[in-house]
Amino acid sequence: MYPSTISNEEVNALELYRYEGRIKIITKPEQIPGILKKIAGEKAVGFDTETKPAFKKGQVNEVSLVQIATEKEVYLIRINFTGLTKELIRFLEDEKHLKIGVALRDDLIDLKKLTHFHPQGFIELNKLVKGIGIESNGLRKLTAIILGFRISKSAQISNWESEMLTEKQVNYAATDAWVCLKMYNELVKKGYLDHA
Repeated sequence: MYPSTISNEEVNALELYRYEGRIKIITKPEQIPGILKKIAGEKAVGFDTETKPAFKKGQVNEVSLVQIATEKEVYLIRINFTGLTKELIRFLEDEKHLKIGVALRDDLIDLKKLTHFHPQGFIELNKLVKGIGIESNGLRKLTAIILGFRISKSAQISNWESEMLTEKQVNYAATDAWVCLKMYNELVKKGYLDHA
């Protein structure tokens, strides 16, 4: 059984951890079909997006980055360079391809501002864990409860539209998507979910 809640102090006491596998940064639309082909055999992937923060009232920025994580590799698709391609839209609409994330509603609202599509196959961890008694929500707290480590959120408010992403941004973005998949797989492995 997992604790139902965790305090910020308890989270901060945990060891800091990040994704340390392969990371591929995608900047050209012609790269997208290849990566989607590579992940076609995966039952589930971790999913997240990043948007450049807006500091002026009324200013709205578009999604800059889509992160897709498998257990062995994380793909960072810089959609401010690639655009939301038809192949990527097909993936977002594929109900057979499970896309695991936290606070997906906001991600999908922002993606739909780029082009209209019908999202399918998305699994919201915030909602899913309520069924097993976890009341806390948010990526950092769920990671702490389910995986027992802490993730950094220090690069969250940074410029995701920069010509080059910093190493800190790359690690942050990859970790966010990867822990979503890792939490889901952990819950499946421990018999909490019947999605396996």
